[in-house]
Amino acid sequence: MAETSGSHRRTLSFETIDEVIEDVNRIQSADTHGTLSVCGQWTAGEILTHLSAWIEYGYEGYPMAAAPWIVRQGMKFYLRSILKNGMQPGGKIPGVEGGTTGQMKVATETACQRYLVALNRLASSEPVKYPSPGFGDLSNEKRVKLNLRHAELHLSFIHFKPA
Repeated sequence: MAETSGSHRRTLSFETIDEVIEDVNRIQSADTHGTLSVCGQWTAGEILTHLSAWIEYGYEGYPMAAAPWIVRQGMKFYLRSILKNGMQPGGKIPGVEGGTTGQMKVATETACQRYLVALNRLASSEPVKYPSPGFGDLSNEKRVKLNLRHAELHLSFIHFKPA
C-alpha cells in the first residue's frame, strides 16, 4: 500500500476507508515514537486537518460559494479523471486565499483523532447536507472515492518508520 522514498512522496493507493484509517494509525504511532517526518510545505497536523475539513464540509457546509454552473459542468469531466488517476499536487481553488482551506497548525495527535472521526463518519454512509461547490451532488460512492484520492495525495507527504 505505501512505500517510503526518502524526501520524496510516498506512493499510495487506497481502495477503502479502512486502508486510510490503517495509515493514519501508523502515522499516529510514528508520531508517538518520534519517527514521523513530512516533505512539502505543511505539517502533518495541517495535512490531517485539511483532509478532515473536506470530509466535514459536506455535513457542516463549505466555506466558499458554489462555482458557476458552467464551471461545475466542466468539473464533472475533471472528476472522472481524479477518480481514475488521482489528484496532482499544487492544485488551487480559484478565488480562495491560499488556494484551499481547512489546514490548521495543531498537534499531529489532535489532527489524527479529528481525521479518524471524519473518516468514520464518511464510512457510515450518513447523507451529506451540502453539495460540493465544484462537483455538485455526488453519489456516496463517488464521494468516498474522491476522499480516497484526496487522502492519497496529501498523506503521500507524510513519512514514517514502522514502530
